[in-house]
Amino acid sequence: VSSQCKILRCNSEYVAATLNLRGPGRNAAFCSALRSYSHCTRKTARTCRGDLAYHSAVHGIEDLMIQNNCSKEGPVSPPRPRPPGPNHHQGLEPLDICNYEKSFLYKHGQPPSYQHCAAFGDPHIRTFHDDFHTCRVEGSWPLLDNDYLFVQATSSPVAKGSNATVTSKLTIIFKNMKECVDQKVYQAEIDNLPAAFEDGSVNGGERPGGSSLAIREHAPGRHVEIRAAYIGTTIAVRQAGRQLSFSIRAAEEVARAFTEEQDLQLCVGGCPRSQRISRSKCGRGRVAAETARALCKELLPVEDVYFQSCVFDVVTSGDANFTMAAHGALEDARVFLPDAEKLHIFQ
Repeated sequence: VSSQCKILRCNSEYVAATLNLRGPGRNAAFCSALRSYSHCTRKTARTCRGDLAYHSAVHGIEDLMIQNNCSKEGPVSPPRPRPPGPNHHQGLEPLDICNYEKSFLYKHGQPPSYQHCAAFGDPHIRTFHDDFHTCRVEGSWPLLDNDYLFVQATSSPVAKGSNATVTSKLTIIFKNMKECVDQKVYQAEIDNLPAAFEDGSVNGGERPGGSSLAIREHAPGRHVEIRAAYIGTTIAVRQAGRQLSFSIRAAEEVARAFTEEQDLQLCVGGCPRSQRISRSKCGRGRVAAETARALCKELLPVEDVYFQSCVFDVVTSGDANFTMAAHGALEDARVFLPDAEKLHIFQ
């Protein structure tokens, strides 16, 4: 027991110490509480190394100390007993670390920021930074590779002799987070979009926070959603025609949790220059561009990059199902994007 991460205790002591601060001495007392909080996190640092709540707390303390002009050296506050009362159980429960959004709100007083990435069709990549590339990327490439998630897309040519490729397999690894979930692997291939992890389970396992990772089937064989509440992340996997697509909404803190060695992530940096394809050069088309435009216009009335991607894919592959791939990606973006004004990208 002594080797367990004690970040919850640090969090609750800090909340108790700052709950009823009032009056002219508030800032000094607040700084004392922050120093105590910082001291508490340092004491438990060794056992909390891979803990998201711990890292979130450390960054939060630094930000709050800067905002309130608190010096790192100075008096610390003793833990205060929590005031009893009829509402004692409302909002003062120990932090639920397997609910990222709830714990972030509890610590920072505001909801977390989110980012969106998608890979669909040829594949086309919409990065976390709203860059948009059409890519060759034959073989296996990482979409994400951070402390919490690894996502790999495997691509093969859309048609014999074509430069364009489509995603034929997706591997998603939710890394072990000791308080919440066991490591779970999800794999999808064309015509095999399971509504379960590789081990047959549909959640994060036997741990107390197991239900904070769950799979839901929206349309059998065509659309699966995986919610990872413990890291504030939702993933959609779809099949349209002979291709798979991937969309994610991830908490910004989670999306950024990687080292310099993990530098190749299509969701972060987009496709390497050598792998990019111009959408204006469709080569020998299997469908006339006017026909493709008419097909795409039915589902995608706004002529943005989703529409352009749709036209490119239908012309290149001759498969009208690619209209569904672009439409699905746009619908995911509509749900996942925190800023509705960023929905359409025009190039």
